[in-house]
Amino acid sequence: MSALETRTSLSIVLTGSGGAGVMTAGQTLLDAATSCGLYGLMTRSTGPQIRGGEAAAMIRLSTRPVQCPGDKFDILLALDFDNIQRFAAELPLDSASVILADPAAGDLPPFLAQTGAAVGHVEMKKLAKTVPGGRISMVALGALARLIGLPESAIVEAVAASLGRKKPEAVQASEQAVRLGALNSPEMKAPKLTISAAKPAGRWSITGNEATGFGALKGGVRFVGGYPITPATEILEWMAHTLPQCGGVLVQAEDELASINMIIGASFGGTPALTATAGPGLSLMIEALGLAVAAEIPVVVVDVMRSGPSTGIATKSEQSDLNIAVFGLHGDAPHVVVAPLSVSDCLMTAQWSVHLAETLQSPVIMLSDQSLGQARVVIDRPQDVSFETKRLTPQAPVENYERYALVESGVSPMSIPGMAGGQYTADGLTHNAKGTPSSQAHDHVGQMDKRQRKLASFDFGARWADVDGEGELAVITWGSSSEPLREAIDIARSEGIKVRLIAMRLISPAQPARLAEALKGVKRALVIEQSHSGQFWRYLRAYYDLPADVVSIPQPGPLPIRPREALEYIRKGAQA
Repeated sequence: MSALETRTSLSIVLTGSGGAGVMTAGQTLLDAATSCGLYGLMTRSTGPQIRGGEAAAMIRLSTRPVQCPGDKFDILLALDFDNIQRFAAELPLDSASVILADPAAGDLPPFLAQTGAAVGHVEMKKLAKTVPGGRISMVALGALARLIGLPESAIVEAVAASLGRKKPEAVQASEQAVRLGALNSPEMKAPKLTISAAKPAGRWSITGNEATGFGALKGGVRFVGGYPITPATEILEWMAHTLPQCGGVLVQAEDELASINMIIGASFGGTPALTATAGPGLSLMIEALGLAVAAEIPVVVVDVMRSGPSTGIATKSEQSDLNIAVFGLHGDAPHVVVAPLSVSDCLMTAQWSVHLAETLQSPVIMLSDQSLGQARVVIDRPQDVSFETKRLTPQAPVENYERYALVESGVSPMSIPGMAGGQYTADGLTHNAKGTPSSQAHDHVGQMDKRQRKLASFDFGARWADVDGEGELAVITWGSSSEPLREAIDIARSEGIKVRLIAMRLISPAQPARLAEALKGVKRALVIEQSHSGQFWRYLRAYYDLPADVVSIPQPGPLPIRPREALEYIRKGAQA
């Protein structure tokens, strides 16, 4: 357990078979803790089955903001032991941990017994049966709340809020089950957090996928074409409900090929557009993204990455789509690739993605992942960020219009269909300044130079990365790996280790001058990422001048990078 965690946070995991109510119970616990002044994070782990299988709600409660898992679980609450062995590698516990289980579930699985954790029993199933309509998960919540010192009233209020639309008898049954669980909670020593009497104001409870949708709306997206795919579907579900309230439209396409071409068409018509997918869907969209590059049509594609290749593990996370996002388009096809650094950062990064797409008339791929997209955090309200996002269009009336004029900035005015004199051909063929297809070398090279120039000359500003700290040791990372490394660096600094963090939000185009400035004085760099082959490290080697002493630390999914693990890398790096 990290030094920060012992002072400020508590990690809990609820496990059970699919349909046992684990996720609902976890959400209710997070809501109740939030009402008591705590911050929190809830991540989920499930099997790939459509129904049934295993499920785990992983919760970290804290007196300060947290956006990454802790080093180990202080408490494991098992509604049953069905298939729990599938989570063995995802459930770090030790002899200081507490296991809460139903004696009817049988003996502890060997991997849990070997941890030496203390075990407390609650007859959840038996107690639930004494309440008409009672649920095991509600009994478990009551017992857990008493164990960690969370007020019973907070759980009851959270249950009532989550079941508000159900019949009164269902709400009453759940509340009764919670109280029954609290009465029968075992007398055990368990870690507790300071609970505030006042309910905090202005905090948000939001997932990365919801934040992405919200950021896209703030950026101006008013059309979404999408096809459901885990773990990106919640973006589409959230926007299907919210877009019409903002005058927008979402269309569920028949597949990923249709969705990418729908948003290209909508954007060509003048409406900022987005689609959301995962790795397999991005593979199908690549050819159409090349069309958007060639025709200079702005679109945003959010890739919520999952473990690959192929179908991989659809419900678990990995940062392994970097190569296809940066290099996957055939031909020379410059485009923008960005990545949010945390769950809350999904909002700003999505808004920024729309700004970059519209301003540069270019496709933008935003690389989120399952650990960000499906995680829920309790955070203070983010600062409002505004961008002057306006697509460059010609002034009417248009005369002798050249859609792809070789202007110095590389960004030429884009007419909207129906604009008098603004007609042009937009397709994937090599074309001249007017858009007329051409096989001439000077047109081909001229247009490639134009598309490259608009990215190379654009000032992406300070948002290209979060750079923090000083010292001869640097940790370079990107995307979702940033938060556990940020926490590890905070601990390292408390131990007197000087280390700086460089967490890159802009992946492509490369920013060698900016990284060189961030690395001034650095003699050793650790490149830490969640991929098997070190994709990010290899990308950095190709485009950046790195210190002579660079250590590549790739860790494939689906296991998360934990602060303590990263701290050990930093300690070793500082000693070398």
